[in-house]
Amino acid sequence: MSNVHRRHLLKMGGVGALSLAMPRLSFAQPTKTLRAVMHAPLRVTDPVVSTAWTARNHGYNIYDTLFSVNSKFEVKPQMVDTYEVSSDKLVYTFHLRSGLKFHDGAPVTSADVIPSLQRWAKRDSMGQKLMEFVAELKAVDDRTFRITLKQPCGFLLQALGKPNSNVPFIMPARIAATPAEQAVTEQIGSGPFRFVASEFQPGTKAVYERNADYVSRDEPSDGMSGGRVVKIGRFEWISMPDMGTAINAITNDEIDYVEVPPHDLIPSLQTADGVVLFDYNELGYVGTCRLNWLAPPFDKPEIRQAVLQALNQKDWLDVQIGNPAYFKETPAMFVAGTPYESNSGWSTKANTKLAKELLKKGGYANEPIVILQPTDIPLLTPVTNVTAQALRALGMNVQLLAMDWGSVLARRAKMEPPTQGGWSIFHSAWAGTDMMNPLGNAYVNGKGKNGGTFGWADDAPIEKLRDDFAKSESLPEQTAIADTIQKRAYEVVTYIPTGQYKQPAAHRTSLKGLLKAPVPLFWNVDKA
Repeated sequence: MSNVHRRHLLKMGGVGALSLAMPRLSFAQPTKTLRAVMHAPLRVTDPVVSTAWTARNHGYNIYDTLFSVNSKFEVKPQMVDTYEVSSDKLVYTFHLRSGLKFHDGAPVTSADVIPSLQRWAKRDSMGQKLMEFVAELKAVDDRTFRITLKQPCGFLLQALGKPNSNVPFIMPARIAATPAEQAVTEQIGSGPFRFVASEFQPGTKAVYERNADYVSRDEPSDGMSGGRVVKIGRFEWISMPDMGTAINAITNDEIDYVEVPPHDLIPSLQTADGVVLFDYNELGYVGTCRLNWLAPPFDKPEIRQAVLQALNQKDWLDVQIGNPAYFKETPAMFVAGTPYESNSGWSTKANTKLAKELLKKGGYANEPIVILQPTDIPLLTPVTNVTAQALRALGMNVQLLAMDWGSVLARRAKMEPPTQGGWSIFHSAWAGTDMMNPLGNAYVNGKGKNGGTFGWADDAPIEKLRDDFAKSESLPEQTAIADTIQKRAYEVVTYIPTGQYKQPAAHRTSLKGLLKAPVPLFWNVDKA
């Protein structure tokens, strides 16, 4: 009974006397609703088809994972209860926890796990590499499955516990049977929240409710691992394209959480009553400039090199972040501050003279350079202007194509030339954990159209080096291989890092229990 009810009843003559005079009543507690403005509206809901953070964030609400990483990035069992590894390190046997159920009431079984992993592995860079080592995926019984390898590899558990896009979420077998290039149409998982499909307004609002049937691990939450206890009744993902509006809303206690407050508005939040900043992802984020290898002129390595040499990383960071306290210039493709950090391959400074020479050497013939410019993500909108200005200064025929982020995600999947609905360049950002090793970093994947991601870099030497990295279990050897991969990636320009930065979230002080993790998580969170 609440204190308000208790005080009211005492004024009426005491709880004891009242209870004798009246039948016992049951008072339903009001549903606690957390309202959040995330970095972009939710449109694409399949976290396998898309690497977008929106799809990933949606996925963590409704799906569960076999393994997860704690605050020290140690891989821990999640849906898995126990597992064994054979002495030759070729056979891994996993046992699922009891009581796991999908939102439609069906039990989670090994028959769901196998197609979920197979579908994920067709799209994910680390999953693709893992399957090159896998001889067999087999359901032994309802709660036991086995992975048999062709040869030992040191990253199987890291792949199953991969925290960022694409995440190996587990879906019902009938949904996981959907082709990997086709989006699923049912939003059913076994995770801590249920998706309220009847209230979904793509691009405007998404709603989740607590899954009362979710079986949490009986452990404290730690990073992304441990218990996933939902303490709120309802989570509303609200779209506010104008971040100034979102900042006013959180300041006025109309919403509870803003995922990516613009850095130039952070000072106002630091002095706002009832609002605190929360740096949940301490490894930070990495901006990227991705070129399309399939379409002229970026099918020529000299032209890609010209773009690399035309740009200053700090110019991107200045317009994107502004405050040097929140950003770092670094050429590290595998993230500064990690074991695989390297300064090889690029100075992060422009060399305009060399860029012009490379443009001439590559035979640039005034082909149109179509740059996709998202209009509803403040972190990405201005960096496209920097790129356009630098390439125009070289004499390139640049066309900025403004569109919402959902349209960018759709267009970047097109392999046609820019003049036929394709693209030349797009910018994005990744969590540091996405990029921190050569297997998970999708933009050093050299498989081209045969398994590579948007941009389709095609380079056999990089793939050979990634194989060597996957086979190695020695950190010094892995570090040396990662350095060589970075050098090669800059030689052929698989992508250009636009800098590393911190992005604190903002939330009302009424929220307690937010977790530090590579992803914004809403289990363990309570609202006063």
